[in-house]
Amino acid sequence: MDFTPSPRSQDLADRVRAFVRDRVEPAEPVMRAEVVRRRAAGEDPWVVHPLVGELKSAARAEGLWNLFLPAGHEGPYAVQFGTDGGAGLSNVDYAPVAEAMGRSYLAPLMFNCNTPDTGNMEVLLRYGSADQQKQWLEPLLDGRIRSAFLMTEPAVASSDATNMAATATVDGDTVVLDGRKWWSSGAGHPDCKVFIFMAVSNPDADRHHRHSMVVVPRDSKGVTIERMLSAFGQFDEPLGHGQVHLEGVRVPVQNIIAGPGRAFEIAQGRLGPGRVHHCMRLIGLAEMALELAITRSSARQAFGSRVIDLGGNRERIARARIAISQARLHVLHAAWKLDTVGARGALCEVAEIKAATPAMALEVIDLAIQLHGGGGMSEDHPLAAAYAGARSLRLADGPDEVHLATVAKLELAKYAATAGGR
Repeated sequence: MDFTPSPRSQDLADRVRAFVRDRVEPAEPVMRAEVVRRRAAGEDPWVVHPLVGELKSAARAEGLWNLFLPAGHEGPYAVQFGTDGGAGLSNVDYAPVAEAMGRSYLAPLMFNCNTPDTGNMEVLLRYGSADQQKQWLEPLLDGRIRSAFLMTEPAVASSDATNMAATATVDGDTVVLDGRKWWSSGAGHPDCKVFIFMAVSNPDADRHHRHSMVVVPRDSKGVTIERMLSAFGQFDEPLGHGQVHLEGVRVPVQNIIAGPGRAFEIAQGRLGPGRVHHCMRLIGLAEMALELAITRSSARQAFGSRVIDLGGNRERIARARIAISQARLHVLHAAWKLDTVGARGALCEVAEIKAATPAMALEVIDLAIQLHGGGGMSEDHPLAAAYAGARSLRLADGPDEVHLATVAKLELAKYAATAGGR
């Protein structure tokens, strides 16, 4: 078991880290302030700041582009769209790169590695037809358009995806789509041009073959973005999370990805690596929060001492460091399992990190907020947005309870043969 990043991975992580530190982090408060100004002035905040285009161009010029592409994709896309090295990365090699991006909520966008686009691109890369790849994957890899993933529904408990009520009914050479989705990440971006919509296509099939994923152009007749949703008061402009209604939407039957009934298979292939990406970005977010906590509490005085020297704060800092280091090794182990035995073989490890890592990040971010005082809850610092993002990941890609149930099921199965006799 070796978690040592390859020389290429280490080089990319170092360069991403420097780009985030020198280019993205200074731009972040500028862009955040513009969103606040637009809201206060009654202007549309769902616009892309000019700095985004500048930073994306700069990152791409350095080859720091589409680094999420998985190992085994040595071309043509990695070469055509400017990924340094011209090949995809293993999960273990991508992990430190994702961590470096995680320090800033905007950084993944600059490298064309933000969710849900990475997951949607992987779906199209692994399962899409040649026509789907030409029409949608290539513009996404090129950064010309953005996308959204439509799965969760407001009317049912979406922690159990078999509850899904939305439908995809084949009618001759078209498929008719109906349903209301929410927490559709990316739906608010002005450049969002395509959705991947998951719905019931054959209610009479077994529970894991009833559903299909369908490519839906954003401008299809019958598509309405009803509202944008806030998470703890954060709208996450310019990406955001939308409530989307599809009513009688007709698209060609060829828009069904990989054919009817394969949505669960596709979802499992999509979500395993995606959960590792989420968790490694959370490691980077926690590192950022710890750094801010130490800097702030070392520079401020209270009751005649530095804040860091009061009330056990040194011990809290130490425990935060231990928790981050433990989580990093935990996630790297899951990434290694994905690389060596695949998604099914790493099911338990991926479930473990998806439950453990957001909880760790929340504790560290909460410590940083506390050490910042009232300012930590304001938009003067990135911690409130960081907390909202980390907290949302206790629900996104499956709530904690689902992942804990998976871990418990697999753990108890080891003792099933002997448990009955005790």
